[in-house]
Amino acid sequence: MKIVIDVAAHEPALAALRQRTDCEIQLIEPPEERARELDSKLIADADVYFCTLPPTNHAVMHRLKWMQIASVGYTQLYGLNLPARGVRATNGGGCFDVPIAEWNISMMVNLARDMRQIIRNQDAAVWDRSAIFQKEIRGATVGLWGYGGIGRETARLAKQLGLRVHVLARNGVAPRKNIYSVPGTGDAEGVLPDRVFRAGEELEFLRGLDFLIVGIPLTKATESLIGERELQALPRTAYVLNPARGPIIQQEALLRALREKWIAGAALDTHYQYPMPPEHPLWKFPNVIFTPHISGSSLSPRFKERLWEIFSLNVERFARGEPLLNELTVEQLAGA
Repeated sequence: MKIVIDVAAHEPALAALRQRTDCEIQLIEPPEERARELDSKLIADADVYFCTLPPTNHAVMHRLKWMQIASVGYTQLYGLNLPARGVRATNGGGCFDVPIAEWNISMMVNLARDMRQIIRNQDAAVWDRSAIFQKEIRGATVGLWGYGGIGRETARLAKQLGLRVHVLARNGVAPRKNIYSVPGTGDAEGVLPDRVFRAGEELEFLRGLDFLIVGIPLTKATESLIGERELQALPRTAYVLNPARGPIIQQEALLRALREKWIAGAALDTHYQYPMPPEHPLWKFPNVIFTPHISGSSLSPRFKERLWEIFSLNVERFARGEPLLNELTVEQLAGA
């Protein structure tokens, strides 16, 4: 099979791949994280394509059977009509479970102890030992809206810290198969949540939380999913964390929730514009921690190693005719 690779190489994995006798490897140099037209002679007869973004002339790949993308999100595959073309697609799910779960835990601690104010006090040489800076998160209830890899690793860490874990998952929680995860992490069997809520039970789920963590992909169905009704259902002492995608939470509803104190604060790593303009009001809230989409990214230190592990495992599975890791369904590729 001919494999065309359009991502930065992880040399140990690439060297191992070159040892295979059933593969012809074609590297695109230099790889880029933007869509552009590629030389059709390089890609027309590719069986496998490993990329961040498909080329604009992807239709010339008439032999393509499988596309591996480097990201967890897969909106770049919408409209390519891959299932009708007989092309399977897999994503980079699992690469960011560890760093984003750690971001979630650190943000809960920082919000509970109001570390933003502690740092402002330090800058102003203010000595304030108030009880508000000494809260614990042990015994609190964290709600995970969505229970994919990031949610499952967050649940594992949260349980170690003594938190109750509630999960809202459209179809409930079940064991996961053929999904990549770093060994020793996550909740493959789906046994960690203390309580599971399903579609239609959103408000009941929200009313019992100290922390809400958004952990679902952005699709047509989830855009603007969380609005005024949902934010008002949270206790006024609750915090909202969004490491998923900004537009899942309605922007004006979030701003109103913060201004009118429907919630105690927020930690936001995903946003409504990139970069967020300096005049945007979210920069100014004293109870908001605002990070520039760095909870997990291609600059994470283990990203390349884990991405290439997924791809290498999938090459072996593909060659043997076995199920692929992280294979996207027809419904997912349609944006459902």
